[in-house]
Amino acid sequence: MSLLRYWWVLPGGLAVLGYLLSFAGLTRSQRAEWVTARVVDLESPDHGASKDGGIPVTVSFRDPRSGQEFTLPNTDGKHGFPVRAAWIGRELVVYYPKGHPEKFRIALYPEAEGDGRDFPNVMVALLLLGLVIHAIVAWGYEWAFLGFGALLFLAGLLGRDLRSARLRGRQLADAIAVPAHVVAVTTDVYKDGEGSEIINHAPVIAFTTTDGRAVLVQPLDNFPKPGTSLGREFTLHYAPSDPTVYTHNLDFDRKDRLNTARYTTVPRALGLLALLAGATLLYLHR
Repeated sequence: MSLLRYWWVLPGGLAVLGYLLSFAGLTRSQRAEWVTARVVDLESPDHGASKDGGIPVTVSFRDPRSGQEFTLPNTDGKHGFPVRAAWIGRELVVYYPKGHPEKFRIALYPEAEGDGRDFPNVMVALLLLGLVIHAIVAWGYEWAFLGFGALLFLAGLLGRDLRSARLRGRQLADAIAVPAHVVAVTTDVYKDGEGSEIINHAPVIAFTTTDGRAVLVQPLDNFPKPGTSLGREFTLHYAPSDPTVYTHNLDFDRKDRLNTARYTTVPRALGLLALLAGATLLYLHR
């Protein structure tokens, strides 16, 4: 039992080690070569194929160490995050071990992925959770309200969903409407906890921006009857500043953003209520 008193040493030590490596620039992502690549070729996923591989693209980038230009395919989605929106000339951030550009990976959030702090951040989260549980056991149930209230409030405050929803709203405020059509429908089969099959269909959408870029995107949320949508023509709305921001239904998108705001506000409100309840209980039981 005495050893359990020092449970915090492991997550705390790993967090400190992770941050030291990050500040020293010694993490794997920081030691990698980070460059900007451009899509030079793309094709639609096959009709009936899985959506897991994303849109097959070929990217081109220059290795800063050798000065050599590399043109490499990402046709199976195994090079980092799968590409869900592509056009000729689209810029993507890629990284790879120095001297091995063939091992490139596409970064979805280059700012977050490049600082090498993912692991220590997880350790800090585990440490905070452990401290809350430790406080409850050592000092009483009042600390459950204080501890979990603080965690709920921080989760709502630091989450990126609300910021993303607000940015999306600003980008779609001047959305441009263009004709679009479904060029393929991907199919994936999953099994639920009871062993029943769940079939997921996702349309692959083609449209052309007003400046002439031929764009492929996938998937499209809330698309009606996607399984039978091959060849369907409809109107798509996209942000003029970023064709990766799009919707076929502006009203649904607006309601979805409002729901996101509600879901991110609720944890903060519950967290504040729990903190107030915990503080009140501590005051009454002092």
